[in-house]
Amino acid sequence: MRLLIQRVTEARCRIGGELYSEIGHGLMVLVGVGYDETAEDVEWLTKKLLQLRIFDDEAGVMNRSVVDVEGDIMVVSQFTLHASTKRGNRPSWIKAAPESISRPLYESFVRSVESLLGRSVATGSFGADMQIELTNDGPVTIWIDSKNRE
Repeated sequence: MRLLIQRVTEARCRIGGELYSEIGHGLMVLVGVGYDETAEDVEWLTKKLLQLRIFDDEAGVMNRSVVDVEGDIMVVSQFTLHASTKRGNRPSWIKAAPESISRPLYESFVRSVESLLGRSVATGSFGADMQIELTNDGPVTIWIDSKNRE
């Protein structure tokens, strides 16, 4: 699984021009599920996300997690995180899992984040054509891949 995490001052998800969900200060998390992902990937990424220290402390050092700052979280599925651009100019989606695999793992990830966070998170609508608006704070953008744990 791949996460693209952005520290934001605000984020909104619109579907068909209507507001679907929104958050204030916190994290916008795009989730891409590959064909070989498991529950272990969900568990590892959930813990990593909630413990990631990318919010400033009183000294201006990134030393606090989203939990520490009581920030909001929005989680949106995005299969394009598994795009392969190795050949040609048109991305291939062959590494992205089909819906029968990706939807349950995405939903499991959302439930896992909510469980460890102790409250609900905002989401998009799986498979929908969504418009995401956000104000990246910093900017801070982090990429995490459960198959490449750097």
